[in-house]
Amino acid sequence: MSSFDLSELERRMRGAAAVLKQEFGGLRTGRASASLLDPIMVNAYGNPMPLNQLATVNVPEPRMITVQVWDRSQTAAVEKAIRESDLGLNPQVEGQTLRLPIPELNQERRQELVKVAHKYAEQARVAVRNVRRDGMEHLKRAEKDAEIGKDEHHTLATKVQDLTDKVIREIDEALAGKEAEIMQV
Repeated sequence: MSSFDLSELERRMRGAAAVLKQEFGGLRTGRASASLLDPIMVNAYGNPMPLNQLATVNVPEPRMITVQVWDRSQTAAVEKAIRESDLGLNPQVEGQTLRLPIPELNQERRQELVKVAHKYAEQARVAVRNVRRDGMEHLKRAEKDAEIGKDEHHTLATKVQDLTDKVIREIDEALAGKEAEIMQV
């Protein structure tokens, strides 16, 4: 029996799709989302720390995010990190709470975000194709080393291609959904 593991290829392909969904979560669509602040790192206590380790992030209404900083001495550092992020947010400080109104997106900004979404999707497709290539090379070696026969190679290669097509279709569907969400007026 060969050492070929289709489930391992599927895990790696699905990993690329999961990274894409995470990247899509960080794309601002004009609606408030707590995950929007996930990439923000704050210089706190002499080290860069993820924002969610310094504060509670809430979405009290569709176009507002609140950040409740736990340690009052870190409020200014959190505000600075949010202002300097590329998210275009302008925090309003009220004690230890920062209110982040989510501005309406203009058409030009929406189109830029769609381009970014397409770039993320293409990176995910390339990652899936690289996993497919690794799988196909493994099959060729296994056949050459007489671990598997020509028929088994063909059967497994078809399964790898079907899996690749399926995951790329999921990536394309996620992209179409994100694009519709961004362009929604």
